[in-house]
Order: sequence, then structure tokens, then C-alpha cells
Amino acid sequence: MHTRNLGNLTVSALGLGCMGMSEFYSGRDDAESLRTIDRALELGITLLDTADMYGPYTNEELVGRALRGKRRDSFVLATKFGVVRGPRPQDRGFEGRAAYVKQSIDGSLARLGVDYIDLYQYHRVDPKTPIEETVGAMADLVKAGKVRFIGLSEVNTSTLRKAHAVSPISSVQSEYSLWTRDPETDGVLDTCRELGIGFLAYSPLGRGFLTGQITRFEDFAEDDYRRFSPRFQGENFQKNLDLVTRITELARARHATASQLALAWVMAKSPQVVPIPGTKRRTYLEENWKSLELRLSPAEIAQLEAAFPLGAASGARYPEAMMSSVAR
Repeated sequence: MHTRNLGNLTVSALGLGCMGMSEFYSGRDDAESLRTIDRALELGITLLDTADMYGPYTNEELVGRALRGKRRDSFVLATKFGVVRGPRPQDRGFEGRAAYVKQSIDGSLARLGVDYIDLYQYHRVDPKTPIEETVGAMADLVKAGKVRFIGLSEVNTSTLRKAHAVSPISSVQSEYSLWTRDPETDGVLDTCRELGIGFLAYSPLGRGFLTGQITRFEDFAEDDYRRFSPRFQGENFQKNLDLVTRITELARARHATASQLALAWVMAKSPQVVPIPGTKRRTYLEENWKSLELRLSPAEIAQLEAAFPLGAASGARYPEAMMSSVAR
């Protein structure tokens, strides 16, 4: 089994993001999703990432169904709290008060069918609540035995340092891939390295774009989140597609897929980084898993970064209203 460390938590070197099994991407198929989670565990991909807001709640329930009857120490379960959904998809708020933290953990434990969470993550920072209060409440959950380790998601270096001063932070989860290299330039990766904190890279395949299999905006279903993402809209789509074409060419030279090359690049950047690509299909899971055997030379890394340099992606990674909630 290939493993890496998020602080003192040992996890599989590649995780599985479960969000898309329940929401945001079209084609929900619970039966295939359950088989995909089973196959992940068979392959040694034991880190499963979910959140209470996915669905909302239904993704945790689905993951709980997949894990029912399995030995608790055979998987590492990561979930998140802090995003509050309204009746419409665009209605969202953020909550970090201590009482809410302690209420949220009980809901997640019940839906997942476990008595502790391996990694409990603060999904988005509530600007109304001091980070010290939120992390203090998370630390209380560790003392109570409901949580083993705690993490943050989409935070800036200032917030990270304040949080780590209250209680050890094991991981930071942020978007990171060839087309979203912000953690390299905003100081977050460097700060994680300095403090001994692991880094979970979500969307390491650029929401599927770096696979090379997306070629037309019109192919997205009406309920697909990517229709509303600036990077997939208008002239941004073609500009980004041109960048991906080069990655596909480099992958072909290595007898690999574009997905495998993109994941290998993320893992080559630092041993502290653990990518968590999402999929609801066993075929793509197995393709991603093979990236663990792909070793890139310094020259190949340089080629990839020349093809997809810092800031090369066209368009913001989220719609404007959502960008304000990241890197707080």
C-alpha cells in the first residue's frame, strides 16, 4: 500500500473524493458508487472524503452504506462541516460557532454509521466566528473521542497559523492541480511544510477537464455544476482546452493517460500532498490508481509546467459569489 502522512495521520497516497457520487455532476448511480468505494478499498485507496453539505447529507449516508459491516480500521474517513445549505442551491451560509460544531459531528457520525471520524475538517471559514472558537470546539471533539484529527479547508496562511496555535492541524484541503496552482503562490503549501501539516488536493484533475475527455461545453448536462463555472464558459473553454491538448500529448509519450500524468504531477510536487480525485465509476478509479506507479523525472515535471504555467488557466475557478468564501 502506498501511504503518506497528514501530520500524524497516515493515509493512502491517493484518496477518493465522494462528492460527485451524490451531487453537482450529472449521472448519479448509487449502485455503481457503492461498487466504486468497495473497489477503492480493495486497491488500497482507503482515504474517503465526504462532507455533510454534499446532497446535503445524502453523500455521508451513501458512504455510510458502503462502509457498513467493514472493519473500522480498514478505512480512513474524512468529512467536513461549516457550510449551511438553504432551500435553493445558491442559498448558502457559513457556520463555525462552537455549539454548531458539536451539533454537526453527531449528525455526521449517525449518517456515516461510525463512532468516530478520522479527519474532521472545517469546510469554509465563517467570517462571523473567530477561528480560535471553532478550532477550540474541534479540539474538544478530539478529547471526547469523536474525532481523531482535525483539518481546515480553503484557508489562508494567517488563519492557518492562528488555528494551529490553538490545536494541531493535521491537514489543509484546497483545490490544487496543474490548472489551479494557487497554493504554490499564496504561501499555503510553504506554511504547511513549515508546520508539518499535510495537504489534501481536491479537484486534482481540474473538475475532469485535465482528463482530456471533455471537448464541448454542450456535453454537460443541465444539472452539471460546470455549466456555471467560469473556466468552462465562453472563450475560456477553448483556451483551457488548448492547454489540455499539450498534456495529452505528453501523456501519450509516457504511455499513460492525461489523468494519470496530472495526478503524478501533483504527487511529485511534495510528499505532503495527497490528491483526492473524485469519481463514481470503477473504470476511472482504476485508471487514477495506476498513477501511483508513474514516476516523473525533473525534466518531465518542467515540461508539464511549461505547458501549463502558473496562472495559465482562463477564468476564475468558482463563480464570483463563491470566490469570496475561499482562502479566508
